[in-house]
Amino acid sequence: MPSILIIGHGYIGSQLGSELADAGYRVAALNRSSEESSKYPILTGDLGDAESLARAGENFEGEIDFIVHCASSGRGGAEAYRTVFVEGVKNLQGIFPEVPIILTSSSSVYGQTDGSVVTEDSETSPDRETSQLLCEAESLVSDGGGVALRLAGIYGPGRSVHLKKILEGTATIESGEVSRFLNQIHRDDAVGAICHVIENFSALGDQRIFNVSDDTPVTQRECYEQLAEFFDLPIPPEAPPDMNRKRAWTNKIVSNEALRSTGWRLIYPSFIGALSSDPNLVPSIREQI
Repeated sequence: MPSILIIGHGYIGSQLGSELADAGYRVAALNRSSEESSKYPILTGDLGDAESLARAGENFEGEIDFIVHCASSGRGGAEAYRTVFVEGVKNLQGIFPEVPIILTSSSSVYGQTDGSVVTEDSETSPDRETSQLLCEAESLVSDGGGVALRLAGIYGPGRSVHLKKILEGTATIESGEVSRFLNQIHRDDAVGAICHVIENFSALGDQRIFNVSDDTPVTQRECYEQLAEFFDLPIPPEAPPDMNRKRAWTNKIVSNEALRSTGWRLIYPSFIGALSSDPNLVPSIREQI
């Protein structure tokens, strides 16, 4: 079984580590803050500090077969993105030059606003510097023989901005003729995509970038209308769109066909379907309200 070093032990990294350890992989995680796990060691180190990273790497016993970079920039802006993604990838490649990196990137690298379907071959010309830095990190990873996974908006137990807004009564439907598409992926399916790439790495061929999104993109309007129907709530009122939101204002459908063609399968093909099929999703959001 391959040995995996996970960089970042947050929402994705902790779930990934648990699943890999349960499957018999030798796992260690690296995090900036000290944590404990009963299943695998969690090393303390700073991705942006090459010396700190090297010291942490020395504590990983044996060879490392894959590095999964799923660290977050937190709430930082462009400089945080540069440190975590660009400089972080460079540091990892300098310290572990022969180890392929699997990077969790974002579908925000697509800047399309016309509602078109985007594939891995579509143009990436995002307006925001943070997304531009993600593209730079993706190039470093792919040129080094690794794989970049462009994740759609992540939701799951304890995390869903749309579900929380509808339940707390703050949701609004963006006014105007155009209703942008929402592309989402359940946390467990994002983790499944990473595991799938590890398990099938040699069979992926020359494909170095994959989109990771569910099968059912819906417009922002459709999402809140379906949520209102599911919970028997009033349809939210209209309001002007927030043009300063984190992922910027884009409108596109993210195709997952390339990854699905390699045998990857979804547990939660749609966000609305997950409301019923994930028993932890709704209760975990209600607890936050």
